[in-house]
Amino acid sequence: MTQAPITQDVLTIPRAAAAGLPNLVGLTRAQMAGALAEFTPPKQVKMRVNQVWQWLYHWGVRDFDAMTNLAKGYRAELAARFVIALPEVMTRQVSADGTRKYLIRIAGGHEVETVYIPEEGRGTLCISSQVGCTLTCSFCHTGTQKLVRNLTAAEIVGQVMLARDDLGEWPEPGVGTGEAGPRLLSNIVLMGMGEPLYNFENVRDGMKIVMDNEGIALGRRRITLSTSGVVPEIARTAEEIGCLLAVSFHATTDAVRDVLVPINKRWNIETLLDALREYPKATNSERITFEYVMLDGVNDTDADAHRLVGLLDGIPAKVNLIPFNEWPGAPYKRSSNNRIRAFATILMQAGYASPIRTPRGEDIMAACGQLKSETERARKSRREIAAEAGL
Repeated sequence: MTQAPITQDVLTIPRAAAAGLPNLVGLTRAQMAGALAEFTPPKQVKMRVNQVWQWLYHWGVRDFDAMTNLAKGYRAELAARFVIALPEVMTRQVSADGTRKYLIRIAGGHEVETVYIPEEGRGTLCISSQVGCTLTCSFCHTGTQKLVRNLTAAEIVGQVMLARDDLGEWPEPGVGTGEAGPRLLSNIVLMGMGEPLYNFENVRDGMKIVMDNEGIALGRRRITLSTSGVVPEIARTAEEIGCLLAVSFHATTDAVRDVLVPINKRWNIETLLDALREYPKATNSERITFEYVMLDGVNDTDADAHRLVGLLDGIPAKVNLIPFNEWPGAPYKRSSNNRIRAFATILMQAGYASPIRTPRGEDIMAACGQLKSETERARKSRREIAAEAGL
């Protein structure tokens, strides 16, 4: 069978905001109400917020003139005071397995990557929360890029909106959406570039917008936030977002996790697990997902599997076993398929679901742990070339 070719489309979609005008995208309902209240009669503010909100997040409209249930004068006032601005898609790559990776430019010329993973009858969008990452997890390509800044709520929501643009998923007038019909973008995982809980307020506001029933309307159980273990923010996540939780765990002893996930030196395994035991109680949610990348000879022994079973005691949990996605210069190798299956068997016999993740988008460096902006990757390549040439 001939493998489908990898494609890369260079998209030039101008989305520059007019200088000095605030962006309506990314405002919470309360923030939008405050902004509209400056020129809207008090009794009309709630109604106007509802109208604008639906145009932005249900219909995907980017032009104030298209908001036809608003008077022309009010539309002109909106256009004079605000913009509807999204990040700019620089490149779009499509993997042989259908995975799409977008390189997105945000304010300041910085870039992040967003990945859409199609599945039968559904699709998951992996979004970024920071430019770069501060955690330096040793197995993660993304972690080799230094942290530049947090993304704003507009830039977080903007990734979802851009993906819906590309998928053609904004509804036509008179056509329903949400749980009543199929969704190409049915789930969101905050597993892209960055540590979401180091950008809590913007992530929270972005996800509140995504979850709002009068807009994009993805329920909280359709959203999974992945953290490496920022313990003080875990309870806040339960209270203020209420989404599903995943933890980048990856080791069963502090000695190994200190190397793989250095944040463990600040909040060790015991401290992290104590916080996680309280999370399901606070949200009444489903099981916590423990992400466990399988590294040959590092964390993949039978003894590691048995220790993991003991650590999970008292936590409603499932374990996603992730074959290591190798990248140039990576210091680790992927565990063998037999070793991964043996590890999974021990977990399953103890009663824990332990699916083995199928790597997606490896041919375009879109798999878990491989994200790293193209400009940073090119910059590193130039340095390496110069070093090799003795320049």
